[in-house]
Amino acid sequence: MGPYSQLAENLVGSEIVRLGNIIADRVRNGESIFNFTIGDFNPRLFPIPEGLKTAIEQAYEEGYTNYPSADGILPLREAVSSFVQKHYHVDYAPNEIQIASGGRPLIYSVFRSLVDPGDRVVYAVPSWNNNHYTFMNGGEHSVVETTAETAFMPTAGTLQPHLKGATLLCLCTPQNPTGTTLGRTELEAICDLVLAENARRPEGAKKLHVLFDQMYGVLTYGDTVHYNPVEVRPEMKDYTVFIDGISKCFAATGVRVGWALGPAPLIAKIKALLTHIGAWAPMAEQVATARYLVQEAAVESYLDCLKTGLHERLQQMYDGIQQLKSKGHPVDAIHPQGGLYLTAKFDLSGRSADGPQSQAAVTDYLLNEAKLAVTPFYAFGASRNDPWYRISVGTCDLKTLPQMFSQLEAALEKLR
Repeated sequence: MGPYSQLAENLVGSEIVRLGNIIADRVRNGESIFNFTIGDFNPRLFPIPEGLKTAIEQAYEEGYTNYPSADGILPLREAVSSFVQKHYHVDYAPNEIQIASGGRPLIYSVFRSLVDPGDRVVYAVPSWNNNHYTFMNGGEHSVVETTAETAFMPTAGTLQPHLKGATLLCLCTPQNPTGTTLGRTELEAICDLVLAENARRPEGAKKLHVLFDQMYGVLTYGDTVHYNPVEVRPEMKDYTVFIDGISKCFAATGVRVGWALGPAPLIAKIKALLTHIGAWAPMAEQVATARYLVQEAAVESYLDCLKTGLHERLQQMYDGIQQLKSKGHPVDAIHPQGGLYLTAKFDLSGRSADGPQSQAAVTDYLLNEAKLAVTPFYAFGASRNDPWYRISVGTCDLKTLPQMFSQLEAALEKLR
């Protein structure tokens, strides 16, 4: 069989999915594993909002099982417009909003609508799937390496050398996989670079756009505030495409309702592309989401509860790792800022002659010795010897953490 297309022959599968499949097989074979790899929620711990669930059931009972409109039903686009104005302080009309089945088809469509083969795409690592989307669209990778000193977020200084002549800049805050955020001052400086770059380009030339993934935007903790390009620099509206939806902020990963916000001409191109792909959110779920988003008191109550639950887990995970660090173990973590991820360091490679000698071996060691499954940053484009990991807490049962940390400490002691 084969050969197939160059895309099919050369596409690299998701390392996250690969790790998830390995863990799922071991669980099916009877192993008890603390699985913090997948960016999802345990519905028993984090159910979707009751009002959203009821609205979905009601929409099906009312017969909303036909095709939705290509850009999403108008009541939902109007509800999204109100939601983003309240939470993100930006104004988008219904014709500047595109609905789809989650964020992925929207991100693909943004790339497809902007990036021609050979166009340069700028993104930082670690980050989620930018490398794959760039490859799928024939883009030229312009990769910015980040470090723990900037909480693994890009800065204006590190981005500036890459922006001249680039087509797309990909930003995500709160960031997947790090759970860290871009502060206002840094985001303003990045936006100023984008605006200056576009001002230099001649009339009619392709502009530099920003794909701004804020799927975790309402999930911030403590003093952390989420900012976006259009809020801090209104002139950025012509060059910014937001990706957002209900997957994370309402623990509704499987409900599949996402939206893009952007300039009307670009949104029209994305709509045209999606009419051929057919990646619409289901009609009943669109009707239900439209009805739920306007219930402001219910939405606020749910978000408060969700954020409290996630923050408690992130903080306990952070505190536990810091306790291990205080005992002299080569581990560390960055204080949680947003999302459902903790950035943790397991610098175990080469610590003993009979211990793991590579970061991939460290990943296996944690899984085999501590029964702890976490996702290495090299799954997000970082170097293969990067000792940092993503810990996802959406499936974390708090009462299991003492046992998890006991097993982790025992595994670490073996490497002394």
